[in-house]
Amino acid sequence: MIVGGDQQTLALLLFSAFVAATLAITTWVSRNRRGSAEEFYTGGRLFSPMENGFAIAGDYMSAASFLGISGLIALFGYDGMLYSVGFLVAWLVVLLLVAELVRNCGRFTLADVVAARMSERPVRIAAGTSSVTVSVLYLVAQMVGAGSLVALLLGGTSDAARSWTVIGVGALMVVYVSLGGMRATTWIQIVKAVLLMAGTITLTVLVLLRFHGDINLLLNSAAEHSGHGKEFLSPGLKYGGDWTARFDFISLGLALVLGTAGLPHILSRFYTVPTARAARRSVVWSIGLIGGFYLMTIVLGFGAAALVGSAEVKASNPAGNTAVALLAYNLGGGAGSTGGTVLFAVVAAVAFATILAVVAGITLASSASVAHDLYASLRRRHAKRRGEVAVARVAAVGIGALAIALGLLARDLNVAFLVGLAFAVAASANLPVLLYSLFWRNFTTRGAVWSVYGGLVPALFLVLVSPVVSGSPESLFPGVDFQFFPLQNPGLVSIPLGFLAGWLGTVTSGEIPDEAKNAEAEVRALTGAGAV
Repeated sequence: MIVGGDQQTLALLLFSAFVAATLAITTWVSRNRRGSAEEFYTGGRLFSPMENGFAIAGDYMSAASFLGISGLIALFGYDGMLYSVGFLVAWLVVLLLVAELVRNCGRFTLADVVAARMSERPVRIAAGTSSVTVSVLYLVAQMVGAGSLVALLLGGTSDAARSWTVIGVGALMVVYVSLGGMRATTWIQIVKAVLLMAGTITLTVLVLLRFHGDINLLLNSAAEHSGHGKEFLSPGLKYGGDWTARFDFISLGLALVLGTAGLPHILSRFYTVPTARAARRSVVWSIGLIGGFYLMTIVLGFGAAALVGSAEVKASNPAGNTAVALLAYNLGGGAGSTGGTVLFAVVAAVAFATILAVVAGITLASSASVAHDLYASLRRRHAKRRGEVAVARVAAVGIGALAIALGLLARDLNVAFLVGLAFAVAASANLPVLLYSLFWRNFTTRGAVWSVYGGLVPALFLVLVSPVVSGSPESLFPGVDFQFFPLQNPGLVSIPLGFLAGWLGTVTSGEIPDEAKNAEAEVRALTGAGAV
């Protein structure tokens, strides 16, 4: 599909309006901040549960959700819908296990929770390395989404346009983080969450109106136009072909459900509210928003299959990343219509806003890990809080450059699939050490370090030797073949390895747990006494 000039002009105007508004927020915040580490990392802990709940939802409802999941449903029906279910169920793990405890135990980053009762330096270096790795993987998905969106907007023919889009998004996220810190990032995410929910609700209502509110008619029409018939509505189209595909599905499910609780940019949001109770209430707010959103992505995915057709979605973008934009174009009246032009432009602008807001949050979390954990650990005697903030700003530039380079490399992969890999690494490296630290009194420094690296290294290695990187036409390097691990998502193997390594490191350690520190950490986690 080639997009007309009117759509390009209108969408670019809306892009520009959102960018101008967010830059204005960032500039205003940068003039009113105190410059302290607490202000930069947490926004002064001044946000209400509702504000933080909207910001968490804004952080979580990424390009993978809006573009990638709907695209996978449009291409694979029932199996694509499993992403929506996995992302939503993951929030129950966050609410029940970690939200309140993390807020009580930490200060700025995941490493604060783990280092509370252990030798700080090795634990911070390990946790900081893992957090930066997860963040960069997540950033790559957002960059790919931005490139796909603008490629469609400009007719799908210009690789240079996709490349410059990725570079532009990277530059903007560095500006947001460097100038505004957490306060600006949070307000950008709140604005984006409101825009995204409004856009998604509008599209969902229009799809349901097109089918007179009859869900059965929608599903049957989607199956009819998918090219797969009734198989489109049954399990197995993507993950049921053989045992490898079925294990891949189990691996993906584990990564999605367990990975959220280990995402650095989500965990850092719990520090922006004044109390642990406020952190828990934030999660309740976000669950309501996120739950409604993921239910609507299911309607949008099947709507795209029914109204646009799976073949046209795949022709526009083989990974399905442009399904929602094509659906909006169709719902507005199709080719040449004013309604199609306006609705397409609005959806494109909302998706672009989504990407900008999420990359800002991820970049802030990863730069905090570099400065607060890695730099401050390596230069502990000389590092000061104000110097730490300066390092965080420099780190944002470096992380942005790395994400841009990887985003250009992975631009033909599905963004939801890329996020699945980030979730697998988070669930393998961050979640085991977090749960052990919160709930196992005998956990030691060696156990913590082994847990992080025991999940991180296998996860990355298995991705490198999987079909994602080589060995198939859809790989990053289709011309070579060095894959021997058959699964596309490593979670099924790497997550248990992370837990096993933590247990093994602890039972083989000669370190005697400090009972006083353990008792203090336990009381602080459960009651909030002594929390920052």
